[in-house]
Amino acid sequence: MKTAIEQGKRTGRRRGWNENRKEALYGWLFLAPEAVGIIALAIFPIFFSLFLSFTNWNLVGGFEKMEWVGLSNFEKMVGDSKFWKALENNLLYTAITVPVGLFMALVMAVLIHTKVYAKDMFKILFFIPYICSTVAIAAVWAALYHPSSGPINQFLLALGIDQPPKWLVDSHYAIIAIMVIAIWQALGYQMIIFLAGMTQISEDVYESARIDGASGIQQFWYITIPMLAPTTLFLTITTIIGSFKVFDLIKFLTDGGPNDASTVLVYRIYEEGFINYNMGYASALSWILFLLVIAVTSVTWIAQAREKRG
Repeated sequence: MKTAIEQGKRTGRRRGWNENRKEALYGWLFLAPEAVGIIALAIFPIFFSLFLSFTNWNLVGGFEKMEWVGLSNFEKMVGDSKFWKALENNLLYTAITVPVGLFMALVMAVLIHTKVYAKDMFKILFFIPYICSTVAIAAVWAALYHPSSGPINQFLLALGIDQPPKWLVDSHYAIIAIMVIAIWQALGYQMIIFLAGMTQISEDVYESARIDGASGIQQFWYITIPMLAPTTLFLTITTIIGSFKVFDLIKFLTDGGPNDASTVLVYRIYEEGFINYNMGYASALSWILFLLVIAVTSVTWIAQAREKRG
């Protein structure tokens, strides 16, 4: 009888605490720090910012100064001229940098893939700006854009243009100058992704097209572009999201000026939250930005899906 009881206890221990459960526990223990980090640094701030968007809270006043105001922050945006200017600049920035950058990257990828020797060297050279510090890149371009002694304006003067643009200090050209830098910086990354997509296209398809008399442009238009559709969709969505997050170039080069000519939504959020310390309004702006990004990317996704079905 005693032996049977002891055997039953041992069997129960094996069922309750076996090797599989030990491995599962170890796995959860390894995942715990990452899970805590995600909750503390991502999930909690998201819901806390949503709560803040319905409050009026000065960051330096402490939590006791927090006041519930409902939808007042969102209503305030309707009459906020700086918000509408930032939104206009951001939409213009996205509308130009995304298609122009992707088209240039695609053309360069095709040329390197088919016409250029030492491809790996060119891949590295074009990719360097993407991995360099944005502040360092901004400092170099600030020197290039200098109104009087910058190489760009010196070149324009040599061409006979008496009054070249003042670029970063001109309200008509500031956002354009930043667009040029952003396109140039992301070009290498986008080109590498397109090149990776091209490796999945069989050379037999191009060979058949050449036999049928298709020109290089026809091959590019009817073979390369359609077969790179998944790659293009991925880059389009990630580039759109990145275009709505632009901040560092603007902060370093123009500080949102002149006269808010280069202010975008993220800079407007920074201005309200960390200059005016109005965290409630800054949180409301951040949620409008979030919803705008979701809407634009969803439209892009749906349009691509309909084109594929068509």
